[in-house]
Amino acid sequence: MTAAQFALPQPRADAFKLWYRNVLVWRKLIAPSLFFTFGEPFVYLLGLGFGLGRFVGDVNGMPYLTFLASGLVAASAMNTASFEGMYSVFTRMVHQQTYDALLATPLQVDDIVAGEMLWCGTKAMIAAVPILAVATLLGAVHEWSALVAVPLFFLIGLCFAGPAIVVAAFAPNYDFFNYYVTLLVTPMFIFSGVFYPVETLPDVARIVVNVLPLSHAIALVRPLVAGQALEAVGLHLAVLTAYAVFGYLAATVFIRRRLIQ
Repeated sequence: MTAAQFALPQPRADAFKLWYRNVLVWRKLIAPSLFFTFGEPFVYLLGLGFGLGRFVGDVNGMPYLTFLASGLVAASAMNTASFEGMYSVFTRMVHQQTYDALLATPLQVDDIVAGEMLWCGTKAMIAAVPILAVATLLGAVHEWSALVAVPLFFLIGLCFAGPAIVVAAFAPNYDFFNYYVTLLVTPMFIFSGVFYPVETLPDVARIVVNVLPLSHAIALVRPLVAGQALEAVGLHLAVLTAYAVFGYLAATVFIRRRLIQ
């Protein structure tokens, strides 16, 4: 790798052109895209929220349906941004060779990475908002403060976009993504407080989970959805922002390495 590949990113407003290009493509695939991102969390919400919720009762001062819904919307933002950053970026980079065509225009690699990051954040918000709306219809959301969580979904998407794009930069094929999903995304989904409070974990596991970004995302989203007071807002925002910034820096370096030989 050359020194130029480690230079700080210098994205320009042209990054929004790639973002808009992705919006136009997504409009043609809106139905299957929403079905994929919306279907699984909806099943969890109905099956566990109503079924298991009858036995669990209240958790952390809120009905289990509210507890679960607030975790699922944050997890949905994570999953959507991660899969977009891996599979879609890899497809555009390798199979469709979209980036090769874009680099023949005034767009630069830094613009491409920034545009993909913005799109991952947007896609995360698009996936999370309908689930929040359905949770409201099911009676899981009672306060207008839940609307404040909407811009948080964008930040959560940025937080997970960078690492996913880094994985795409190293991937030789689609099967490579199974390592990231199995070793990081799925454990975060299970252990970061979506289904039960993080406080119930053993001390060592709780320390590890609190380093991961999803637990901080849920710590911000859950009180907003439940209408409770926020705690340690600065810490949680700082962690999510740090993951987004360092993820973007790493993604830029390794996408440069992949595209510029």
